[in-house]
Amino acid sequence: MEPSRPIEEGATSPFQRRRPMRWLIRWRRSYTGQHPAPVESAAESTEQVVLEEEKVKDEIEIQIDLLKDPDWVVRREAAITLGEMGDERCVEPLGHALRDGDWQVRDVAIDGLGQIGSPAVELLIKLLRDWDVRKYAIAALGKIRDERVLDPLMLQLRNDEFKDDAINALVELGQPALPRLVKALKDKDENVRKQAVKALGLIKHVEAIDPLITMLADSDYYTRLMAAAGLEAIGDDRGPRSDQAVDERPGPGSADAGGADSCQVEETACSHVAGCWKRPASPPGLFGLSGLSRLFGWT
Repeated sequence: MEPSRPIEEGATSPFQRRRPMRWLIRWRRSYTGQHPAPVESAAESTEQVVLEEEKVKDEIEIQIDLLKDPDWVVRREAAITLGEMGDERCVEPLGHALRDGDWQVRDVAIDGLGQIGSPAVELLIKLLRDWDVRKYAIAALGKIRDERVLDPLMLQLRNDEFKDDAINALVELGQPALPRLVKALKDKDENVRKQAVKALGLIKHVEAIDPLITMLADSDYYTRLMAAAGLEAIGDDRGPRSDQAVDERPGPGSADAGGADSCQVEETACSHVAGCWKRPASPPGLFGLSGLSRLFGWT
């Protein structure tokens, strides 16, 4: 038997040469055993997201098709569902639903566009050009808290046919509409000033008190009355100054008497308040204008 040779300095034995290989094999086995699972999980997750998106897309298309159903109940439910989805792809179908022959479908389409919010603003502003759906587009804009809705709504205050719809929309917006309405109090058109005063009274915000007090000196009699009624609705304790608004009603031939544009409810309210103001035995309510604010629906 051959004697074993001494291991030279710096040389490696076969055992030492094989040891790193075993560690490498173990490491590779460990690596291949751990990492495929997360990769597979990520792939499954991506596939699931794609399937969910396709499912939502399919659901939207199904609801859009249901908007054409002859049964108004089905159309109404479809419009409600599209609004609840809140997807941008639902805007155009709901815009078409504003032309539906049934008012209940139109109402839920308005609500649905309001739920979707800002993505619907551009389409609704375009629909303002269409007389047939302008009323519904105005109502929908009033449900969306977006800076872009204010100017189109303020512009509608100049339109005799849609001014009341615009007032309702601005009132629904509430405080965000206050700066534009206060600015409109200085408009050269007395009808615009009147509508702005009415909207401020209906919003009933404390920021409207000082502007409304200023309007008690307006040249238009009905505007002064509406400013006083607005102050009463808000409940400001500076309201006694509102007696400036009910001093003496202009005669039929005066420039302040109002024309065809003066609505009947305003004239009835003014007559009622003027009568109450002149009867000592039946003193008026707060600020002398409770009858006016009730008739205008502000209390």
